[in-house]
Amino acid sequence: MLNRPIRSIQDFLLSTYFADGLRITVGVLFPSLILAQFGLLKFGMTLSLGALCVSVVDTPGPAVHRRNAMLLTTALITVLSVVVGLTNKSQYFVGILLVICSFLFSMLFLYGTRAAAIGTATLLVMVLSIDDIRPWNDVLIYSGLIFIGSIWYAFLSFFFYTLRPYRIVQQTLSESVHEVSEFLRSKAKFYHQNVNYDDNYAELLQLQVQVHEKQDAVRELLFRTREIVRESTPEGRFLLLVFVDMVDLYEQVMSTYYNYQHLHDQFDSVGILSRYELVINRIATELDEIAFALKTGWTPRPPTYLIEDVDRLKKEILALEKDNTDGKYNTLGIIALKNIEVNIENILSRVKTINGYFNKKEKKNLKNRTIDTERFITRQSVDKKLFFDNLTFSSSTFRHSLRVSIVMLIGFLVARIMDSSHSYWILLTVLVISKPGFSLTKERNYQRLIGTVIGAFIGMGILVYIQDRHTLFAILLFCMIGAYSFQRKNYVVSVLFMTPYILVLFDFLGMGSLSVARERIYDTLIGSGIALLGSYTLFPNWEHQNLKDAMLKTLAANVAYFEQVTFLYFNKEYDMTSYKLARKEVYVSSANLASLFTRMFSEPKSKQVLMKEMHQFTALNHLLSSYIATLSLYNKEHSFVVSNLEDLKPVMNNTIYLLNLSSQYLVKNNGEISNVPLIKSADNNRQLNSDELLIIEQFDLIQKVAYDIFKLCEKIKL
Repeated sequence: MLNRPIRSIQDFLLSTYFADGLRITVGVLFPSLILAQFGLLKFGMTLSLGALCVSVVDTPGPAVHRRNAMLLTTALITVLSVVVGLTNKSQYFVGILLVICSFLFSMLFLYGTRAAAIGTATLLVMVLSIDDIRPWNDVLIYSGLIFIGSIWYAFLSFFFYTLRPYRIVQQTLSESVHEVSEFLRSKAKFYHQNVNYDDNYAELLQLQVQVHEKQDAVRELLFRTREIVRESTPEGRFLLLVFVDMVDLYEQVMSTYYNYQHLHDQFDSVGILSRYELVINRIATELDEIAFALKTGWTPRPPTYLIEDVDRLKKEILALEKDNTDGKYNTLGIIALKNIEVNIENILSRVKTINGYFNKKEKKNLKNRTIDTERFITRQSVDKKLFFDNLTFSSSTFRHSLRVSIVMLIGFLVARIMDSSHSYWILLTVLVISKPGFSLTKERNYQRLIGTVIGAFIGMGILVYIQDRHTLFAILLFCMIGAYSFQRKNYVVSVLFMTPYILVLFDFLGMGSLSVARERIYDTLIGSGIALLGSYTLFPNWEHQNLKDAMLKTLAANVAYFEQVTFLYFNKEYDMTSYKLARKEVYVSSANLASLFTRMFSEPKSKQVLMKEMHQFTALNHLLSSYIATLSLYNKEHSFVVSNLEDLKPVMNNTIYLLNLSSQYLVKNNGEISNVPLIKSADNNRQLNSDELLIIEQFDLIQKVAYDIFKLCEKIKL
């Protein structure tokens, strides 16, 4: 494998982020560049503005959704540019219009992130048109150019999509595989000597959120793209099979959770845990190779060296077991090492299967896999009833929309008082920083400030020391690509590129340079202050307000997941789609809970409610999901069976009862303490084989974690 920094650069250049950056740069720059050759740069800039606004909604997703969003955005920004252009002579009317539009378009958060992006794009063109006072006939020309620029960008986007319709799926799936590899590397750190368990666990939770986000993005693309769902082409079948197997592989990775402290206490002296760390890291490297192959179209090499590593690991465990004649090592510790090794073998087998899909001869002969895709898709209909139902202070979206309208009005008034030549920067800063929650607003605020200040100094340095116009244009192009490439990946870097790009652009337009840099910093500081203060004082949305709902959803998802796994054992006929849906809901709810917990750290100390209990609950939830995943793999991968299943039913029922009782305590905790006992799973007098022992032990472990969750919920009052 190439040096990781070099591979990281290659990965980025082949990613959706860089592809987006190139597409947006071409779409925005091309009209201005062409018309400038004919002395019509002013018209070209307006075309570019239309293209820029539509590019805001052109994020990865099903082609039909992107098309509809771009067309709707085109219509809205065209109409609003006419309305603002004809009325912006009246400051009072524009102020009222700004408040109304800010509220209405912020309410689009109700209908998902793409709908919210439509609102942002529409407000963007409004903000940039507020100070642009011109005759009515020029307003119509201006709006017409906005419309043409929008249509131009939409055409460009679909032109690229038509050329390579599967490209965006390949890139997104590749990023999903890469996130699983990073999750696996984080798991490998638990086998490292003197590891900080708390720090590594926090990293694991954050990676779990990222894995969910990427898998959800792939699911949206795959299951909503008709060509792939119908599996009418070998490439469509290939992508679908890789994704399905990667989700199964992630479940196997999730199932490897043990008491690592006990393992280190027993086996650090022999150094076998470092061998586990090495093998797991090499599996992660193999996943990176698969991710890279998805982007490039190459065929990854068979993991021969990895197969040899696993064989050596198996021999080391056998040797360790033979040398344990004096009982130096705990039998359960040896069993744990064996279980982990078996799971590693299963993961490696899945990797080899995915690797085999890349064979060009095999790819043509890949068989269809029946998947009820409709059940995996979450549809968001544009229902006006949802809008009116949320016109209440109990709705976080309503409070956010009201807050945005107020802070935008404050920004508008401050800009008028300052009478700055680029006062719209204050409104732009307020617009992009204002998020539904305080923690997100605070994070975006810091990112905007850091990127703007550093970028301004870089931009001033460029303008002072570089005078050659061709070099400046090359820098402008580089900064544009950087700004648009990183806007979804790393906002700090995006703003850091954006500021020099704007300063160099203004220099080309003869609109000042160094003074513009100072003004941009001042306006950013003012806009940031307004947005952050508004987020803290005006109907704030604190994360602890969502705690109960997130915890209840997580418990319900784990109950449904556990029930589906028990069907594998107790029901001869079971619905695998229902099982996979339950598994998906566990990943979704767990990722949402972990994300919420992480965001709480960014809030004021006074708003950080039940942090210790939340940490315990999140950890126990992760442990519960891992143990349930392990139980499912005992049946699906190993075909373990129990001769007398009736012995396990009391344990199963008590586990479900404990989790449901935990939910009841979260809904209403009257302070009463319930004495719910743990139930023994099997009669010790009966002879049990190793398979039965493993299954029974796993049921007991799941019940024990459910009991710990129940006792924790007894203490929590929300």
